[in-house]
Amino acid sequence: MPSAKKKSHIRRVLGNLPPRSVVLVEDETDLLLFPPLRAMWSPRGVPARVVLTGWNARRTVFGCMNLATGHRVFQLRYRQRAHDFQAFLHELRRQYRGWQVTLLLDSDSSHTALASQAVAAELGIQLLWLPKRAPELNPMDTLWGQGKDAICANKQYASIDEQAAQFIDHLAGLTDAEALKTSGIRSKHFWLRQAMVKRFCRPA
Repeated sequence: MPSAKKKSHIRRVLGNLPPRSVVLVEDETDLLLFPPLRAMWSPRGVPARVVLTGWNARRTVFGCMNLATGHRVFQLRYRQRAHDFQAFLHELRRQYRGWQVTLLLDSDSSHTALASQAVAAELGIQLLWLPKRAPELNPMDTLWGQGKDAICANKQYASIDEQAAQFIDHLAGLTDAEALKTSGIRSKHFWLRQAMVKRFCRPA
């Protein structure tokens, strides 16, 4: 389904959700012990240095945000595999017990795996696929980048778990209003703005 048609389909689905529904946008990001490099200040004529040591290590952070309220849920995993995504689905059901959950997400194989779709159906979570190769449609992608700039860039931590904890603490420490604003959801140009104004001004 072409991107424009898929976006229209998503808007129609959101417009027809029953009462006591919640719309979440989901994504994952990988954290590496060796830091991402960003432009940084240094004295004139002195190259900036980023010191690295040891073996690189990886963790995956699963996260989602409530498009109406800004409430966020994070879960740290060793990898991004189907069973890791399924564990996150169980956490979302625990967090939103009693709500009908619609989850906007990309078509990563961990999401589209038949076992993942079966778990989502069993938990009563509707999976709604975003257009392919369109990370700009996912506000979580913006939050990931901001978190990495603030916490991860140009600095190696003593351990990957220390880095991951600070990364999650930083993003979880934003107020809901800050998360909605900084991720672009409150922008007048946000692609789901009209759907959100019409249907999802209720707290979750």
